[in-house]
Amino acid sequence: MADPTRLSIVVICMEREIAAGEIAEELGLSASLVSHHLRLLRAARMLRGERRGKQVFYSMADACVHNVLEIMIDHLFSHEHGGLDEPQDGDD
Repeated sequence: MADPTRLSIVVICMEREIAAGEIAEELGLSASLVSHHLRLLRAARMLRGERRGKQVFYSMADACVHNVLEIMIDHLFSHEHGGLDEPQDGDD
């Protein structure tokens, strides 16, 4: 997850089930590079792939991991936009 490309792929797969080619197109990356990252994410059990005809569609493999990532993203986004946990004047 430390790799920005893998993180981007996971975030896309959190939103919907998506074909490998669409992931490559959406991220502006080569199909072979995306395929390499998808292989690693499947091996780590972050994503699962389902073959339909000639395409493989990817989605989150585990609802728990999906929920944890969603909480992390929400937390970071709230801090980025002046969330409640930011120190106020006079706070030590």
